[in-house]
Amino acid sequence: MGCRLAHCCQYCKNKLYPKSHFCRGVSDAKIRIFDLGRKKAKVDESPLCGHIVMDEDQPSSEALEAAQICANKYMVKSCGKDGFHIGVRLHPFHVVHINKMWSCAGADRLQTGMRGAFGKPGTVAVHRGQAMVSMGTNFHNKEHVTEALCRVKFKFPGRQKIHISKKWGFTEFNADKFENKMAKSLILDSCGVKYIPNRGPLDK
Repeated sequence: MGCRLAHCCQYCKNKLYPKSHFCRGVSDAKIRIFDLGRKKAKVDESPLCGHIVMDEDQPSSEALEAAQICANKYMVKSCGKDGFHIGVRLHPFHVVHINKMWSCAGADRLQTGMRGAFGKPGTVAVHRGQAMVSMGTNFHNKEHVTEALCRVKFKFPGRQKIHISKKWGFTEFNADKFENKMAKSLILDSCGVKYIPNRGPLDK
């Protein structure tokens, strides 16, 4: 059986509703692996970064898994299995309640319709307005990153935006000033960097 329609589920507009001692019986998220590709690539090997940002709806864990598989399949075919790094930025912790309705004969005699329609915990989802999937690679693979993120859009409900970041890879520093800062106050740290300020203890 496929996933239910978006309007069948509770919509999160305020505080998130996580799993807790008073919200029990929550099914586990479908997505288990959040990083694919060359995870241990250093920061100077993947200077280009693209993001997909959710504007409207709340995507479920099933949608995140489908998007990750779609992006990985395209990037492996076009850039090779070691030519990129895909990271799913969000973890689905928001519990979505579903008011289950029967569809058999005589269902109107057995259920109460919209009375007590808060429902029971069905699946888990993520909040909107955040970068969901990020992809790091080299500059010459920019077209492939854009195409992969366009294909990912079809896996999510609502409207999304694709951003090619002005930052260097997954770091917080601008690409045009990164090499100057790297020579002065940055040290490599796997797929990111560490900032070393000028002030501090004299032994450092």
